[in-house]
Amino acid sequence: MSAAWLRDAVVYQVYPQSYADSDGDGIGDLRGVIGKLDYIASLGVDAIWFNPCFVSPFVDAGYDVADYLRVAPRYGTNDDLLELVEKAGERGIRVLLDLVVGHTSTEHPWFQEELAADGPSADGDRYIWTHQDPGAGWGIDLPGIPAWVKSPGPRPGWYLKNFYDAQPALNFGWIRTDPGQPWRDGVDAPGPARNRAALREILDFWLTRGVAGFRVDMAFSLVKDENLLDGRRASAAVWREIREWLDTAYPEAVLIPEGDEPRVEGGFSFDADFELVIHAPHASLFDNHGAGALPWHTPREPFFDSAGAGSTDVFLSSWSWLRSTEHDRPVVLASADHDYDRLRCGARTPEQLGAAFTFLFTWGSIPSLYYGDEIGMRYLPGMPNVEGAICNPAYNRAGARTPMQWDHTPNAGFSTALAQSLYLPVDPDPGRPTVAAQHGVPGSTLTLVRELLALRRATPELQGHAPTRVVHEGYPFAWLRGESHLVVVNPRRQPASLTVPEARGMRVLWGSGVTVTDASLEVDGFGYGVLAG
Repeated sequence: MSAAWLRDAVVYQVYPQSYADSDGDGIGDLRGVIGKLDYIASLGVDAIWFNPCFVSPFVDAGYDVADYLRVAPRYGTNDDLLELVEKAGERGIRVLLDLVVGHTSTEHPWFQEELAADGPSADGDRYIWTHQDPGAGWGIDLPGIPAWVKSPGPRPGWYLKNFYDAQPALNFGWIRTDPGQPWRDGVDAPGPARNRAALREILDFWLTRGVAGFRVDMAFSLVKDENLLDGRRASAAVWREIREWLDTAYPEAVLIPEGDEPRVEGGFSFDADFELVIHAPHASLFDNHGAGALPWHTPREPFFDSAGAGSTDVFLSSWSWLRSTEHDRPVVLASADHDYDRLRCGARTPEQLGAAFTFLFTWGSIPSLYYGDEIGMRYLPGMPNVEGAICNPAYNRAGARTPMQWDHTPNAGFSTALAQSLYLPVDPDPGRPTVAAQHGVPGSTLTLVRELLALRRATPELQGHAPTRVVHEGYPFAWLRGESHLVVVNPRRQPASLTVPEARGMRVLWGSGVTVTDASLEVDGFGYGVLAG
């Protein structure tokens, strides 16, 4: 793997249907993004990650693909995407696409062909079918919903899904086969081999057109097994084969998984791990439960909260593990994403964002900035269940997917469509943050983000290659970058102080509310600072 650029990069995640609408249909599109490239460049980011933009019936917001090689008409055309890649490149920005390979839409021609068949294909089935009642079965169940779906015919039997019924699981094989369960193809059976070949064709199609790489959804759920860890490891072997090809055909191509890559012999196939917003380490820092509850881990008070009742223990333990097997293993750390909440959620106020962004942009990770977080857009509770946003009754993802707020014109400048025609409602608050209101304004969230990313770009010690050493885990949280720059944040409302030898001789390069006296730091509530000698 030689995509060294990623290690020091800042990624900007664009949810395309909510970013900028160029044709007035109420849904964001690629030409809308093209029109905002100068703005995106002004943030100081290095890559744009797009959520799925391929042809889809949008049962799950595009994570149900019907054609991997064609842009969804609501977003534009393939030519629009290629123009976006070219024009972004002129501004020094690469483009990453979201690739969903664990399943397709039921509308994909592959599935329609197998659905119309009398039985298994002589070439090997691309999906997982059984003619006998599987009962409770096996799979990735939504709460109370079985993983096997009765075939709507003509083909008899059942098919295995991932998540919604409209997302049939692609067949990459099973670790353990069983004559009594004939749907369990081995990993080298014809069906799985067809899908591995198709995966390479999809990657080749877009990489040869200038796309820089992919964030891969459900990357380690391809091969099935009752032992999830064994399944993840076998799935990693699929990607090892892909990586060997990429290293020759597209050595600069980037692959980023959804989550962390299993540690297996033979090294890594992906260029980074991804510390997911919905998992405990990230949630322990930022999840204030304003968007609901994540039912798969124990709720706790977040560290970045005014009460100051949180801890960095869970995050730092995960960080240490992710980095332990390879000293410079990159880790993507997001402000938020499309799958849960926003950085500004619940009771979190704009004045609390400075400490959070200082951490996110100076920690030894690859920052991923979710669209709208740079102006402090709010998570909006009570949004309608659009395109499968409520996949679990405990939370609603739509509140993190509302239209980008550009200015104070109707629909916050997102679209000229009627309000009722928008993909999702715009924040109704008359005082909602906008790009126009914050542009060039000292102290605004947008100005803070631009200043901080400019400082990161100008200071190699704050980028991804420099080592990170924690000097204090509590309030204030303090760490050393490159042994030359000390960063300190105090996310709570009450002031905090710290005396460490690393502070001696330091001065504040950038920040707010930080005072240095000899080896002592006094940090105001919600204060933050980057210091150097």
